Amino acid sequence: MSVSITIHHAVKRFGNTVVIPDLSLHIHKGEFFTLLGPSGCGKTTLLRMIAGFNTIEGGDFYFDETRVNDLDPAKRNIGMVFQNYAIFPHMTVRGNIAFGLRNRKLPADQIAARTEEFLELARIKEFADRLPEKLSGGQQQRVALARALAIHPNVLLMDEPLSNLDAKLRVEMRDAIRDIQRSVGITTVYVTHDQEEAMAVSDRIAVMDKGVIRQVGTPRELYHRPADLFVATFVGRTNVLGGVLRTDGSGRTVDVGGARIPLDTVSGSAADGPVQLSIRPEGFVFTEPGAGQLQGVVERSLFLGEKTHYQVRLRSQETVEVVQDSQLVEDTPDGSEVTLAVKGHMVNVFDATGTASLMASGG
Repeated sequence: MSVSITIHHAVKRFGNTVVIPDLSLHIHKGEFFTLLGPSGCGKTTLLRMIAGFNTIEGGDFYFDETRVNDLDPAKRNIGMVFQNYAIFPHMTVRGNIAFGLRNRKLPADQIAARTEEFLELARIKEFADRLPEKLSGGQQQRVALARALAIHPNVLLMDEPLSNLDAKLRVEMRDAIRDIQRSVGITTVYVTHDQEEAMAVSDRIAVMDKGVIRQVGTPRELYHRPADLFVATFVGRTNVLGGVLRTDGSGRTVDVGGARIPLDTVSGSAADGPVQLSIRPEGFVFTEPGAGQLQGVVERSLFLGEKTHYQVRLRSQETVEVVQDSQLVEDTPDGSEVTLAVKGHMVNVFDATGTASLMASGG
């Protein structure tokens, strides 16, 4: 049975160092929820507080309506998957999956049935009688996942589970984890510093920085409408340009890079003045010269198959990254003078400090 997780005003200190100053969060029942952020931001600390492995210096943690602050980790009915797999080297795959079930003193027939169920679900049945040393990293992580789920936990907690795998296996395993989570419908809290990984598996993501949640949203919301410049730069690649927001008879515009760009997605209450803009590389288009467009020179191009990445030096001397569909014949070599149109709906505008979005609600 899955549960919702509610956290009210959590505080965590290590000695005199405050790691999490005041954090509140709600995770829905059955949701795949990811804590995303740079190293040292407090995401693993928060996960361990949910698990009961870390003390709680302030606030309240609930599984559904049950306050779990003082509940022993063994009684929280959680499954845990670690970065280093933590499977038993002297036990076979079948023995590892059955371990938690035997500890709970389930009848032998139930242990056997559940072990077979999760061998199948994790697609490791053919390795059931092997020892971990005979398995690849991805196979060992599947064993760890199957073992965590076999006990039918209320919550599955995963701490950087793919960080020890190579790039190809990471993609394979993130897809497997998401498929398995959907099939069992368990509330899952996942920790990673890899934003692409987070976007690939999550229903919602909390972006953390220095123990503070900067934004909670779906992958699409975080990418297209980040709440501040930290989220904009951490989730995906972006260009940050200084500009000036203006209002005239034709509406709202932003002066940036020597051009005046019309923007109808900026909030009507946003005050004119200095702003910072976030424009994704795919938010630019090579075009013919015209009003409201940027002029620049291609300094470097990088062909990556489906897409070609360009570094363009604007007339304002700022450099932007531009991503375009690759062509059979390259017609924009290094040194080319180019004109860039901006896709207005892909621009995010923040105040001069970068801490507040100036975008209209729903824009």
